[in-house]
Amino acid sequence: MKGSKLDAWGWVFLVLGAGNVGNALWMLADPLRWYHDLPAAVPDTGPFNEHFVRDIGCAFLAAGTALVWAAFARMYRKPLVAVAALFLVAHAVLHVFDTARGAVPNDHWWLDLPGVYLPALVLAYAALVHLRAEGGTHASRTDRTT
Repeated sequence: MKGSKLDAWGWVFLVLGAGNVGNALWMLADPLRWYHDLPAAVPDTGPFNEHFVRDIGCAFLAAGTALVWAAFARMYRKPLVAVAALFLVAHAVLHVFDTARGAVPNDHWWLDLPGVYLPALVLAYAALVHLRAEGGTHASRTDRTT
């Protein structure tokens, strides 16, 4: 790929994206094992539903793919990171809501910190940085004739 040398944000997006893709593939390939073996006490959230786990796996696959793409394609980072951040932040907000209302035990504040809250915070910050960046490369800028 042209311009595929990774900058600092590229590494962040590649690592987060690879983690999301890996999680998605596990959810899609073996949802019952994911449900029981993910070190986040998933059974606390309710009974196993194979279809639902795979549905969410598709969302993680989309977000992860967008992040890996954003790692290598700087000109598309703004929309790719924004969409991935939308899912991961909304997912984290749902976890906050469920833990705060007592739907899951309080230890979920700590269980969800490394895999849900921290990635969402990093990606929310990255999305804000990239969306606020002035003069960034954007695909439509090459089409302008002035």
